[in-house]
Amino acid sequence: MNKEKQKSVARDWAEALVVAFIIAMIIRAFVLQAYRIPSSSMEDTLLKGDHILATKFNYGLTVPFTTSKIWGEESIPDRGDIVIFTFPGNHAMDFVKRVIGLPGDTIEVIDKKVYINGELYKNTHEKHTDPFILSQGQGKIRDNFGPVVVDTGHCFVMGDNRDQSYDSRFWGQVPILNIKGKAFIIYFSWDSEKHWIRFARIGHVVH
Repeated sequence: MNKEKQKSVARDWAEALVVAFIIAMIIRAFVLQAYRIPSSSMEDTLLKGDHILATKFNYGLTVPFTTSKIWGEESIPDRGDIVIFTFPGNHAMDFVKRVIGLPGDTIEVIDKKVYINGELYKNTHEKHTDPFILSQGQGKIRDNFGPVVVDTGHCFVMGDNRDQSYDSRFWGQVPILNIKGKAFIIYFSWDSEKHWIRFARIGHVVH
């Protein structure tokens, strides 16, 4: 192979890699993004070590690395959606929780039971690991909270593992503009205790 042909092949490969990189960045910015679940707060829906893909267009398109919307500023999630969002207390962190309260809703927790606008709200995915109801110190708001009204442009989120979740009960409401995507599918899962892949979870659609 002569030098000119070698240069041509190298150039073709370089161009292909650049195009692939650009396409990957576009997909990551506007279509899908991967996240790893670092805690047990969403068990048993999402386990620690699950790796998920989130769709990024459900609530409008966001300018990469910002909370500004290209379109869909008025879009709000549905109650029950599992969303990935920029944590209001630290914009370098992303959280994954389930949407419980929407703008205008009154949220109250009484002895671990969630009430929305005065009516008992039961989510089939929720679970409790602590049989006791806390009534002392900062932790008491875990089991008895509110009532609070969800602000315009915000939502109230909670983890499915209610007794082990650091969520809106503790740090407040999520600006809807902070939502980056909706959990879609588990593409990989690693059990750190057994040091093995959870093959049965791969391909599971998140809901």
